[in-house]
Amino acid sequence: MEQWSWMTVVVLIGLTVRWTVSLNSYSGAGKPPMFGDYEAQRHWQEITFNLPIKQWYFNSSDNNLLYWGLDYPPLTAYHSLLCAYVAKLINPDWIALHTSRGYESQAHKLFMRTTVFIADLLIYIPAVILYCCCLKAISTKKKIANALCILLYPGLILIDYGHFQYNSVSLGFALWGVLGVSYDWDLLGSLAFCLAINYKQMELYHSLPFFCFLLGKCLKKGLKGKGFRLLVKLACTVVASFILCWLPFFTEREQALQVLRRLFPVDRGLFEDKVANIWCSLSVFLKIKDILPRHTQIIISFCFTFLSLLPACIKLILHPSPRGFRFTLVSCALSFFLFSFQVHEKSVLLVSLPVCLVLNEIPFMSTWFLLVSTFSMLPLLLKDELLMPSFVTVMAFLIACATFFPIFEKMSEEELQLKSFSISIRKYLPRFTFLPRIIQHLFLTSVIFMVLLTLMIVTLDPPQKLPDLFSVLVCFVSCLNFLFFLVYFNIIIIWDSKNGRNRKKIN
Repeated sequence: MEQWSWMTVVVLIGLTVRWTVSLNSYSGAGKPPMFGDYEAQRHWQEITFNLPIKQWYFNSSDNNLLYWGLDYPPLTAYHSLLCAYVAKLINPDWIALHTSRGYESQAHKLFMRTTVFIADLLIYIPAVILYCCCLKAISTKKKIANALCILLYPGLILIDYGHFQYNSVSLGFALWGVLGVSYDWDLLGSLAFCLAINYKQMELYHSLPFFCFLLGKCLKKGLKGKGFRLLVKLACTVVASFILCWLPFFTEREQALQVLRRLFPVDRGLFEDKVANIWCSLSVFLKIKDILPRHTQIIISFCFTFLSLLPACIKLILHPSPRGFRFTLVSCALSFFLFSFQVHEKSVLLVSLPVCLVLNEIPFMSTWFLLVSTFSMLPLLLKDELLMPSFVTVMAFLIACATFFPIFEKMSEEELQLKSFSISIRKYLPRFTFLPRIIQHLFLTSVIFMVLLTLMIVTLDPPQKLPDLFSVLVCFVSCLNFLFFLVYFNIIIIWDSKNGRNRKKIN
């Protein structure tokens, strides 16, 4: 009973922080003609309410796709339609066809912020609380602390309640999926993850770990008995989920193809804006987008992505476990973010979610990553005038992690989950005992660079000939951090004490 009382307090703290951030500016506020993501979400409500379904994804005089055309899966469109019905009851002008373009008012801002708040409260936050309550082999105090730190993660709060998006919906469904498959509710878990993909196609970042984990379960049960039956049930669940979500678009072949073209717009190029992945960072020295043809860029990005995630996926198929599943989610999502085609800066949230799930196991490294992920979006947050909310939420998150987890006290191979790796290295280099110190120095270097760059971008004007200098430096420094984390998480996966037989099982 006491646990649930404290969990209620944690939720109230998380909700208070979220609503406080929502009082600030949003993407594209007062910046015609395109405005920003806030206007995109409002425009989708306008389109889905006023036009028939068959016109939602097609260019027309009533639906100019160059002006925030719908480019997310059907579940996002249905959500926009639901919000539009509520908006119609309050003020029809908010979603009036054509005349509502660029609509801004305090009342409308309150409505839009409330839609994010309610979606978060119904989908994401309950999944976080249940996940933390289900953690085993830890005290009630640690469960409560884990929930608080996850709910205070600044990246998601600043993007959903500051910039303005509904990432908590897709991430919430994905977390429900993680809970389902981790506790052998495989069909419900698969259904939840299918909903996540059908809300935002970027959830494909998490698809391979789900596939490999469930396939590994089936192989473990035996494909001639229970394993085969489970495989058939999973396949039927996935197919049925997609059919239900896409049913209105299956009336004509061109309808479905047009939706797919909108979901995967390869014409936009290798990356957009300043994103902390390998291709944007390399473009500082080598203009890949200008040198190589589009199809070659796609092939190269696919090969790098596939090769970087292959070891973790193979390990998960051969040795399926909830712990291995969580770490593979981190590794695969990070591989997609760093190497895949057409990546946005906000896609780092797809890596941050599984990192939050291992916060209890590796608090120091998880806290470090979550700080870097928020820092990598700094140019976007400053563009939206969210400097103060960013500073306050980052400090609140850091204080919470430092208070409840020994992130600065213990720095050993065991705490870093690198004991097995270090033992393997010491077979050839007996004096290899300084890995924790190296990581500690890397952390301090990372923090110094992040603080210095933040101060520079806030207080100094970039050179006229290099207007994007500070933004590029933020991306480059963040990318170097992410490459280090990719290596680190793969080391944990591959050297995982022979599938955890010598380790206490967390779940």
